[in-house]
Amino acid sequence: MNKPVLVVMAAGMGSRYGGLKQVDPVGNHNQLIIDYSIYDARRAGFETVVFVIKHEIEETFKSAIGDRLSKIIHVEYAYQELGDLPAGYAVPEGRVKPWGTAHAILAARKVVGGPFAVINSDDYYGPEAFRAIYQYLEEHPDQPDCYEFAMVGYRLGNTVTEHGHVSRGVCEEDENGCLVRVTERTRIEKDGEDARCTEDDGKTWTKLPGGTIVSMNLWGFTRSFIDEAERRFPAFLDKAIAENPLKGEYFLPSVVTELLEENKARVKVLRSADKWYGVTYREDKPVVVNAIAAMTASGLYPDRLWED
Repeated sequence: MNKPVLVVMAAGMGSRYGGLKQVDPVGNHNQLIIDYSIYDARRAGFETVVFVIKHEIEETFKSAIGDRLSKIIHVEYAYQELGDLPAGYAVPEGRVKPWGTAHAILAARKVVGGPFAVINSDDYYGPEAFRAIYQYLEEHPDQPDCYEFAMVGYRLGNTVTEHGHVSRGVCEEDENGCLVRVTERTRIEKDGEDARCTEDDGKTWTKLPGGTIVSMNLWGFTRSFIDEAERRFPAFLDKAIAENPLKGEYFLPSVVTELLEENKARVKVLRSADKWYGVTYREDKPVVVNAIAAMTASGLYPDRLWED
């Protein structure tokens, strides 16, 4: 069996944050969030990382991240391109928005041949998550009648920001700790130790306990996921081009949901007690900087990350 590789979705520009937030330092010596993810992934066992980027950011990304990390871990690149579509399809006139996270994974189809984990480039996940997902991928190949996938779930209270609303995938599990469905909640706000969400622009609110398990886009898949996503892409395009040609997105959780509904896959929910950190808004950056400093002071990370 191929060793698991890490796929990093890094094509997004972070519109709410403003600018290429993947290259904004958070550590004492100009380390980036992705440095800490790669550090944790490498000590969990990952030896290869595949960065999914856009050609427009290639030079900046490689000079700030890829060239440096290639000295630490084997680096591959895949390019998410708007025009990377099945035969017979064309980009709708006026469309500039990428096709979504499942399309980002499809961009890596030529360089990923076995099990892989998926993360966002600008999120801090913590060491526990990488250990859990790597071990699961090593020990759970596909079964003859079912794909074996996994997802690291976080407590909602460990993922919300003080500075605005966020989107989260709220998870429902069965009695065996396997995922039943992920429901996207697009406006979640912190509410004390808990959170609340609205689907009608704040007219009504639903309370969400802080212990609610949510997806932060840390998934573990076999190669089967890429093959299934590729097979299902034309059906998505048919619907999106007809109904929402400029903004329709092919979401990774949507493909997972279809496979669950068809009983083609199991998704084990692996829990992490680590606090998730991300820079959704500029005001979040000091929180991340302070958290990294505290974890460094506690000995979780060396001060000079790659000089230990």
